[in-house]
Amino acid sequence: MTDKVLGVILGGGQGSRLSPLTQTRSKPAVPIAGKYRLVDIPISNCLNSGIHRMFVLTQFNSASLNKHIKNTYHFSHFSTAFVDILAAEQTVQNSGWFQGTADAVRQCMHHIVSHEFDYILILSGDQLYQMDFKNMIEKHIEANAEITIATIPVTAKDATDFGILKADDENMITSFIEKPKTGLEDWVSDTGEEMQAEGRNFLASMGIYVFNREYLINILNENEEEKDFGKEILPRAITQSRVLSYQYEGYWTDIGNISSFFEANLGLTDEIPKFNMFDSNHAIFTRARMLPPSKISGTTLDKTIIAEGCIIQASRVEHAVLGIRSRIGKDTVITNAYIMGSDRYQTLEEIQDETGKGNSLIGIGDRCFINNAIIDKNCRIGNDVKINGGDHLEDGDFELYAVKDGIVVIKKGAVVPSGTVI
Repeated sequence: MTDKVLGVILGGGQGSRLSPLTQTRSKPAVPIAGKYRLVDIPISNCLNSGIHRMFVLTQFNSASLNKHIKNTYHFSHFSTAFVDILAAEQTVQNSGWFQGTADAVRQCMHHIVSHEFDYILILSGDQLYQMDFKNMIEKHIEANAEITIATIPVTAKDATDFGILKADDENMITSFIEKPKTGLEDWVSDTGEEMQAEGRNFLASMGIYVFNREYLINILNENEEEKDFGKEILPRAITQSRVLSYQYEGYWTDIGNISSFFEANLGLTDEIPKFNMFDSNHAIFTRARMLPPSKISGTTLDKTIIAEGCIIQASRVEHAVLGIRSRIGKDTVITNAYIMGSDRYQTLEEIQDETGKGNSLIGIGDRCFINNAIIDKNCRIGNDVKINGGDHLEDGDFELYAVKDGIVVIKKGAVVPSGTVI
């Protein structure tokens, strides 16, 4: 796989549906599970599959993503492995931004084709899953396919949010429709007895593709007006090429909005989570920070994930994810929350100085109550602050926070004064 396959991870657009988490960072750089970034998921899947050469395509707020990849993915000098950023750039031929997924690959193709490979694996940078790509690529080769699309069985309720495919007895895709609203009965597929028993009768595209090298070059050059794989390139290719459906039945979720991001993170606290971070065969790689172990004093913990370097004195933390260097004060209660933590510790001198001035420290203060909330990195939550998200709150974007689907998102670096009630 190391010699045959090159991975390309699409960083996505502006990420407005994940705002305010994407106001200062690109989607792939959003912290997940307390210590990782979203981009670590596809990169780790590639590394676990023996694919060691990857490009990450991005154009919005890419500074933190560049820093993370530079500090994380180091390989031997005697290896051909790399993870490189390809940001949108002005050239003599093109002076514009990426206009879609296919256009992003097209604009970067002169960098990509300078490497030797037979197959190119195109992935999304905002999905949570564990997948062995070796099997997918082997099926692609066996079927003599020109394109393989990873598909996942979904229910009729979910089908309206995806591109839905139909395949023949040999799993070759015969037709495609983008987010069907009516006529779903015509798109039922034989997904197997187990999937059908769960009502998952429709094949949805996962946004994961394998292309033959020359085929991809040709199809991108044929019509430069086509900017997107899912909406333009693939529907045309299905009518004139061998396009294989590779059915995947494991856990997979698209981190498209705040609600799905919140559910995916809190789902990791389940007794047996659908996404298994403890599987040694599917290790998730990230930056090694050499942080001290977490310290917990007088706290009742239930269904909680705690990353390294935390200092916790809360009275109770339940159904929550606490990110690196989280600091939580005495008598504070946290439920149904993702606390992202901070990028640094304050020194004792800083703490004394800030406390003397009556300022809040980085972290969460004493006697706070936080429920149904995401606290972004480096926030300063004062004492006696009450944040209670839920359906009773209307969606809105405010100076210090935003509300989406009842979830309160405190913006990165926000200072929430003591006694605030949200």
